[in-house]
Amino acid sequence: MTQTSQKYGEWPLKRLMTAVVGSGPKSADDMSREQAREAFQRILGGEPDHTTLGAFWLANRWKRNTPEELAAYVDVMAEESTVVAEPDADPVDCGANYDGKHRSALLGVAAGIVAAGAGTPIVTHSGDRVPTQKETAYKHVLDELGVRTELGVEESAEMVDETGFGFYYQPEFNPEIDDLFDRRDMMGVRTFVNTIETLANPANADVHLGSFYHLSFAKKVVDTFRQTEQVSPGKVIMFQGMEGYDDIRPGYTKVAEWQADGTDEGEFEDYEIETPEYGMDFEEEDLHVDDVRTDSSTITEEVVAGEREDHFADAVALNAAFRIYAGGDAETLDEGLEAARAAIDDGSAAAVLDDLRAF
Repeated sequence: MTQTSQKYGEWPLKRLMTAVVGSGPKSADDMSREQAREAFQRILGGEPDHTTLGAFWLANRWKRNTPEELAAYVDVMAEESTVVAEPDADPVDCGANYDGKHRSALLGVAAGIVAAGAGTPIVTHSGDRVPTQKETAYKHVLDELGVRTELGVEESAEMVDETGFGFYYQPEFNPEIDDLFDRRDMMGVRTFVNTIETLANPANADVHLGSFYHLSFAKKVVDTFRQTEQVSPGKVIMFQGMEGYDDIRPGYTKVAEWQADGTDEGEFEDYEIETPEYGMDFEEEDLHVDDVRTDSSTITEEVVAGEREDHFADAVALNAAFRIYAGGDAETLDEGLEAARAAIDDGSAAAVLDDLRAF
């Protein structure tokens, strides 16, 4: 007779392993939405033993999660972990990979500040040295710039409204996910948690901006949002990013856009841009730095102050233009680029950084 849990249901992780997901990448079955929900409820509740949890995460990795499974995980995260503090502004939510970058400059802070200077509110969120890479993320560049990051969620919302740029800190707005740190660290490989934490929406923004390596992942993210019941932005824009981050890769770059239109499917399109046409006439290697945290901070400060006119300044302007365009404050990337450069030239971007430091 099957052992059941009065708290969770009939599908402990060990049973899911033996009956559904654990038979290998070619023969494993996908979980139903109900099974995936129960699995993640058990994980957040600390119910599985460590061996079973690791095996379950690895099985999900080799079989690859469906949008239905990911949507179930996102909904459970929203219901049982995520604390939402919505600012008066409606920002663009930048959902970059939390485990950070280790080779190239992190441009998202500078791009977000420039976009905010141009009038497009921006929200970013990250943890602190998140597995598996445990490299430089939004928090560390902001810390280096002298901006407070370990904020309560209401303070984060106030930061958005007072400065135009807001940072939400994972231990504060997503504490149950943060509590999985040690187990994720022991895994040594990425798990589905690395995906869903970037889809958290602590400001309840209507626009999600993210990145992908393959276009198929962008479609999976869109399908995940379409199937969630708790986190449903009306617009998603994703592009090929450097090191999986929300910094546009130089050269030929794919972009994917999805817009809710009142139907079940919405409108999805993908297209290509050639970044040299927008002032990025250089290679990805040209954006590599020796110390990602320190050098990214220096680049941010100098670009927003208008003290650089090099490839980093061009890259920041283009990334800011994507944020301005995503927020609906420019009809084209060209218009967004013009607004970004104007915000640097007239001191608006530098004023945002000053306000962030004073917050």
